Amino acid sequence: MALSATYFEDLYRVDDDPWGYRHRWYERRKQQLTLAALPRERFRRAFEPACANGELTALLAARCDALFACDLSGRAVQLARERCAELRNVSIEQRVLPHEWPHVSASDRHDLHDRRDLPDRRFDLIVIGELAYYLDPDETAQLAQRACASLSSDGTLVACHWRHAFVERRQPAEAAHAAFDRCISLTRIIHHEEPDLLLDVWSADGRSVAQQEGLA
Repeated sequence: MALSATYFEDLYRVDDDPWGYRHRWYERRKQQLTLAALPRERFRRAFEPACANGELTALLAARCDALFACDLSGRAVQLARERCAELRNVSIEQRVLPHEWPHVSASDRHDLHDRRDLPDRRFDLIVIGELAYYLDPDETAQLAQRACASLSSDGTLVACHWRHAFVERRQPAEAAHAAFDRCISLTRIIHHEEPDLLLDVWSADGRSVAQQEGLA
């Protein structure tokens, strides 16, 4: 079972940047690694679960026509909205994942700011960072299944997680990423491993950056 919202609310009550996303070089470098790993320069519609206080959200927004983000913590959602207040292509909600994963339908009827109707669409980018290890294996499998089902035919899935053990961790990064590897509809096109982090990118169409540009 995932950690309750209370745990994260307590963290944000003490510090509005509890993991140092704004000032730690490790975190700022990780954000840039994530952006550099994206196989396309621009995406139509992206989803960032567990957006925390919105630091990566603001960076992703520059690469997306529309970006939907969410977090379990109400305080995190408030902070992320403040961080992205001037970004008209960003919408942020409070949701519990994987249980409140955005619904997918074939229609694309709703405007970006229709709030609860926003998620009724597919995404061509999903970025999952520092989330899956808080879930148990069954919830992670559900997260992976819903992410795979929500991707468009040219979609990209990114996962990035801290590799060191900590008290609240339910499983290591490697086990969490293995759940995404089991999505047979996706091809892993990037695998980046460091002592501190694991970064993987999967593609629905399986092409490399050079192949997308007709160079290979």
